[in-house]
Amino acid sequence: MHFRSCYLTLALAAAPALAQQAALGLEPLIEQALARHPEILAAQKRLEAARQRPTQASSLPDPLFSLGYTSNGSPRPLAGLGVEPTSNAGFMVSQEFPFPGKRKLRGEIAEREAEAEQEQYRAVERSIVSRVKQAYHRLHHAWSAAEILERNRALLRQFIRIAEARYTVGRAAQQDILKAQTQLAILETRLEKMSQDRRSSEADLNSLLARPPGSPLARPAEITPGQWRVTLDQLYAAVRSDSPVLGREQKMMERNQLAANLARKDYHPDYTVSAGYFNMGRMSDMYQVRVDFRLPAWFWRKQRAGVAEQAMRVDEARHGYEAAGQSLAFRVQDEFLMAQTSYRLMEMYSKTVVPQAALALESSIPAYETGSVDFLSLLTNFMTVVEYELNYHEEMLNFHLARARLEELTGLTL
Repeated sequence: MHFRSCYLTLALAAAPALAQQAALGLEPLIEQALARHPEILAAQKRLEAARQRPTQASSLPDPLFSLGYTSNGSPRPLAGLGVEPTSNAGFMVSQEFPFPGKRKLRGEIAEREAEAEQEQYRAVERSIVSRVKQAYHRLHHAWSAAEILERNRALLRQFIRIAEARYTVGRAAQQDILKAQTQLAILETRLEKMSQDRRSSEADLNSLLARPPGSPLARPAEITPGQWRVTLDQLYAAVRSDSPVLGREQKMMERNQLAANLARKDYHPDYTVSAGYFNMGRMSDMYQVRVDFRLPAWFWRKQRAGVAEQAMRVDEARHGYEAAGQSLAFRVQDEFLMAQTSYRLMEMYSKTVVPQAALALESSIPAYETGSVDFLSLLTNFMTVVEYELNYHEEMLNFHLARARLEELTGLTL
C-alpha cells in the first residue's frame, strides 16, 4: 500500500461518519439556559421584589389609633365619669405627614433601585448566554481536536506498519520506527486530554442548563467563523448605549443624587395631625385636634452629617460609573484585539499555512518511497500538519470565546 493513497483515504474517512451524527445546536441551549438557570430565576425574583418598593416608600406612614380613658378618685375605668370634668373615655387618630416632597423623593429613590435591578437582571442574562456560548465552543473544539488527532493517529499507525515492513527488508532504520512510536504515544496523551476537556465542557453545559451532570450531549454542529467586520468604535458606542453594567451604575448615581436631595429636606420638620373624641358622661362631649412637629433640633450633629454623607455617596457613584466605563473600554479593546488577531491567524492557517504544510507532506511521501527523503523528514512533515491543524482550531476557539465575551459586554450580535 502506498503512502499517498493511505494519506488520502484516512484523511477523508471521518467526514461521512461524523455527518451521520445528530448535531447539537446552540440556540436551543441558550433558550433552555434562559428558562432554567437558577441565577436568572433569582435575578428575576429580585427584580420583581424591587418593583414592589416604590409604592411602599412613597406611601404615608401607618396612622395611629389610641383608645383610653381618664378617671378621677379611682384607677378603675370610667371612675368619676359624668361627675368630674376631667374624667372621660375616648379615642384619638394620629397621622404623620412627612415634609412636602419627601414621599416623592423616597418613591423615586426606590424606582431608581428597581431600575438598577433591571440592569442587573439584564447583566445576568447576558452572562449566562455568554457562558453557554463559551462552553459550547469549548465542547466543539474538544470534538474537532479529537477528530484531528484520531484521524492522524490512524495515519501514523499506517506509516509505522509500512516503515516496519521496510525495516524488515533493510530499507529503513530502527530509530525511524522508535521515533514514530514516540509520536504515536504523544498523540495518545493529547487524545486523553481532549477527552477530559470534552467531559468538562459537557458538565459545564449541563450545569448551565440546570440538568444532571451526566446528561448526554451530542456533538456540536459544524461552525464557521463567518465575517469579522465590526469596528472598535462600533463596540464602544454599543457599550455606552446598552451596557447593563454602565446602566446600573448610572441608575445608582441618580439614586444617590435623589438621596442627597432627601437628606437636605431633613432640615425641614415632619408633622403629625391628631384628632380625638372623648365622652364625658352627662357632660358635653369633648373633642381635640392638634398638630405635633418633629423639630430638627440637633441638625448640626444629625442632618448636617446626613447631607455630607449623601454628598460623598454621590461622588462615590460618579467615580464608580467612570471606573466601570474605563474597565469596560479596556475589556472591549482587549477582546476585540484577541478576536481580530485570531480571525487573521485563522485565515493564514486555512489559506496558507495548513495547505502548504499538507503539500510538503504529500511531496515527501513519494520522496520517501524513492529513498530521496528519510523517514524522520516525513515524520516531521506529518507532525507539522497535525500541529497546524490543531492551531487553526485553537485560534477558532479563541475567536469564538472573544466574540461571546464581546457580545456580553456590548449586547451586539456578532
